[in-house]
Amino acid sequence: MSLSQPVRAEGEILWRPSKERVAGSRLASFAQAVRDLHQVEAPDYEALWRWSIDDLEQFWAGVWNYFEVGEAVGPEVVLETQEMPGARWFPGHSLNYAEYALGHVAPARDVIVSIAEDGTRRATTGAELRRQVAAFAAFLRAAGVGVGDRVAAYLPNIEEAVVALLGTAAVGAIWSSCSPDFGERAVLDRFQQIEPKVLVVVDGYRYAGRTYDRREVGARLLAGLPSVHRVVMAARAFDGDGWLPNATSWSHVMRSESDLEFTRVPFSHPLWIVYSSGTTGLPKPIVHSQGGILLEHLKVLGLHADLGEGSRFFWFTTTGWMMWNYLVGGLLVGAAVVLYDGAPGWPDPGRLWRLIADERLTHFGTSAGHIAASMKAGVRPAGELDLGSLQFVGSTGSPLSPQGFGWVYEAVKDDVWLSSLSGGTDLCTAFLVGCPWLPVRAGVIQCRALGAGVEAFDQQGLSVIEEVGELVITRPMPSMPLFLWGDREMERYRASYFEHYPGVWRHGDWIKVRSDGGAVIYGRSDSTINRHGVRMGTAEIYRAVEDMAAVRDSLVVEVTRPDGTSYMPLFVVLEEGAELDDALVAEVRATVRRQVSPRHVPDLVIQVPEIPKTLSGKKLEVPIKRILQGEAAGATMSIEAVQNPESLAPFLALAARTAGT
Repeated sequence: MSLSQPVRAEGEILWRPSKERVAGSRLASFAQAVRDLHQVEAPDYEALWRWSIDDLEQFWAGVWNYFEVGEAVGPEVVLETQEMPGARWFPGHSLNYAEYALGHVAPARDVIVSIAEDGTRRATTGAELRRQVAAFAAFLRAAGVGVGDRVAAYLPNIEEAVVALLGTAAVGAIWSSCSPDFGERAVLDRFQQIEPKVLVVVDGYRYAGRTYDRREVGARLLAGLPSVHRVVMAARAFDGDGWLPNATSWSHVMRSESDLEFTRVPFSHPLWIVYSSGTTGLPKPIVHSQGGILLEHLKVLGLHADLGEGSRFFWFTTTGWMMWNYLVGGLLVGAAVVLYDGAPGWPDPGRLWRLIADERLTHFGTSAGHIAASMKAGVRPAGELDLGSLQFVGSTGSPLSPQGFGWVYEAVKDDVWLSSLSGGTDLCTAFLVGCPWLPVRAGVIQCRALGAGVEAFDQQGLSVIEEVGELVITRPMPSMPLFLWGDREMERYRASYFEHYPGVWRHGDWIKVRSDGGAVIYGRSDSTINRHGVRMGTAEIYRAVEDMAAVRDSLVVEVTRPDGTSYMPLFVVLEEGAELDDALVAEVRATVRRQVSPRHVPDLVIQVPEIPKTLSGKKLEVPIKRILQGEAAGATMSIEAVQNPESLAPFLALAARTAGT
C-alpha cells in the first residue's frame, strides 16, 4: 500500500451519484414503468428491492415487459410454483437467447472488439456478427445438431467463442466452454460428463509473452470424447488448419452465406453448462436455462450496471469463468463487448488500464486481486491516461478491501461509480451488486439485487442485520440451475444447495447485511476460522494482511491436530525485495491483532512462493487445511483443477514434517 494513500474505514462514503445520473439511469426508467403499469410506489432503492422480493411474479413480469422479451405478460403467467428447488418460470412461453441478443445489436456499429495480448485488434459490426452466427448455426444444423445436443469449446476469450455460443443457442443446442489454459484432464473431467456432439478447439494461445501450443491437447481431447461427431479448428497461435485430421477449419465454416434462423425453445430449455471448480471431485455441471439467463442478465446488466446502447463493456475473464458468459450478456442490452486475450499484467501492470483509454470503455470490470496488484505496483492511471469515457469500474472474484476502494478513487478516477459484486457460477450472475442511485462506501457492496432474496442467517436460521451470518437466498431466481447434468434424481443438487436449510438456498459464504442496505462478504463459510469460540471469515484476515506493503498474497487455515487442539498458520507471498524476518512477522501479527481480533493472530507465519488456487483463481483453503490435517493430496482435490500445482509442494512438505504432532 502506498504510504500516501489514506486509510479507509469500512462504510466511509467515497462517492455519490449526481441527481442527473440517478434520473437518467435505466433503473429510474424501470421504476417509472412499474409505477405506471403496476401502481408500485418505490421512493428509494430499499422500497423497490422489498417490492421485488415480496411480489416476485409482478417484478419479473415487469422485467419481461420493460425489456420487451416477448408479448406483454401479466404476473399470473410468471411462476407455476415458488418451491425451491423446482420453481417453474414462465411455463408455456418460448424464446431464443441468441435471437434476442442479435436483435439488439446495431448493424453498422462495432459490437465486438477483440484485443490480443500483442495489441492486435479486430472489430466486428452487428451485421457481420449476425452473418457469422448464421454461418455457424448452418454448420451445426448440417452436422445434425439440434435441440438439446451439446457443443463444447476449448477456446480463449476471442470473437470465435462468442459466435459459437450464439450459433449454438440459435439452434436450441447447449453450449459449454473451457479455457485453453485448462489441462487435458480438467477439460475431459468436464466435457466427458456432458457428451458433446461438436467440439471447437484452438491451436494455441499466448500469455505473458509466451505461445502455448494446444494442438496435441486438442487431439487427445478428441480421442477422449467418443461422442464428438464433428470438430472445428480455430487458428490463433499458428499458421495452417490441418493439424487435426477430418476436422473443419473455422475459416471454412465462416465462408457460408446462410439465412439467420432461430429455433425457439421453452423458457426453461437449457442454454449452457458451466462448472464448479472441481477441487474435491468431479466438477458439478451446472445447467442454466435460456429464459432464466436472458431475464437475469437483462436485469443485472441493464438495471444494476446501467449498460445500454452506446456503452462499451469490458471484463477481464477467460471462457472458463462465468464472468465470460456475463460479459457476452452485454449484447442483450445493446452494449459493445470488448474482449481481451492475454495476461493482465504483461508487459507491465498498467496493461488493462490502458484499454480504458484505447477503447473508450464506459464499463471496466476486473478482479479485486488485479486492483490490489495495481495498487501495490504503484499504478496511477488517472495521471497517465485519458479516462474521460469511464463511468463504471466493476470488481469481483473476491472481496475488495476498503483500501482497494480508496485506491480506485485516488488513482483511477475521483468521479466514477465503483461497483463491487458477489455472486457465483451456480447462478451465473451477481446477486450482491451495484446501484446507480446509491453512494459507494469503502469495503461495502452497494445493495442486494432486485429479485434476489439475499439474507444473513444466524445459527438458528434466523435473518440478522449487522451480524455476520450464512449467505442464503430465500426466494427463487430465474437463473438458479435447472439441474446438474446427469443428476437425474436431483440428489446432488439438493445436497449442494438445500441440505442445510430445506427450501432455502445456502450459498456457502459469510455475509453481513448492513442496516444501510449494503453488504460485506467475509469469505467461504466452509473455511471458517473458529478461534477460542469466535468465528471469523478468512476475508477479514486477508484484507488486513494483504494491505501491508510487503505482502502480495496470503492464505490462512485452522488446522485440527490429532489430539483435538488446533493451530492457525498464515502463509504469505512477499513482494520482491521483502524478507520474512522477525520484524515483519511481528508486524503481521500486530496488524491482525489490531485490525481483526487478538484471537485470530496466527500461530505461525510461513513464506511460500505461491498460494495454490483453482483454475478460476480462488484460494484453495479447504483442500490445504485437509492436507495439513494429514489427508493425501489426491483425496482432497483434483490436481487438474489446480491452476498452479507446483505451489502445493511447501504445503505437502509441511504436512509431512508435522504428521502426528
